[in-house]
Amino acid sequence: MFSTSVLPIHILDATKTYPGGVEALRGVSLECAAGSVTALVGRSGCGKTTLLNLCGAMDFPTTGEVRVSGQDTSKLDDAGLTHLRRNKIGFVFQFFQLLPSLTALENVELPLLLAGAKNTEAKARERLGWVGLDDKCESLPYQLSGGQMQRVAIARAMVHDPAILVADEPTGNLDTASGDVVLKLIRRAADELGAAVVFATHSAEAAAIADIRVRMRDGRMESA
Repeated sequence: MFSTSVLPIHILDATKTYPGGVEALRGVSLECAAGSVTALVGRSGCGKTTLLNLCGAMDFPTTGEVRVSGQDTSKLDDAGLTHLRRNKIGFVFQFFQLLPSLTALENVELPLLLAGAKNTEAKARERLGWVGLDDKCESLPYQLSGGQMQRVAIARAMVHDPAILVADEPTGNLDTASGDVVLKLIRRAADELGAAVVFATHSAEAAAIADIRVRMRDGRMESA
């Protein structure tokens, strides 16, 4: 489990204004602890994806402070940001983002290879087993169902034991049964692996697995 002495995600009074004056976030504060699951819910355009991007160091506040694994993301250079994302954060997307020419095993192994890790194949096989797909190592993405592809994506996101898992509508492209399997894995990422999980969703059923549910409206938090 990860130390709770430094919160994996700490956001204080963050605003985000895009060119043209669009205010995506207005004074948002959020804390995500190790081993917890936080769901960001609300309609399209409410600010949840922008907030999710701040949590994953993929975007930066116009004002306010965002600390990810204790580091102020606005003060990191490109090399520092790359190191943070590769070593501390796992990402899961609605449409899987698997490389079509790589097998399931190779897709999961890729982040380890990019980070220069050792024993990459063994670690990738172990994480595929963790999501229940140890029999699909040699399958290409087109040979997998949508639910299986998302499970491969979760294995890839968690293969380096990140402190943070960020997921954008992880069940949005899945049927109910496949979505339930994915939600259980997201919950396990917090409970078993100690990650601070934050995900955006339109689904009340998906949000129900979270310890904290944050409703967004017009760039502000309605409740937390």
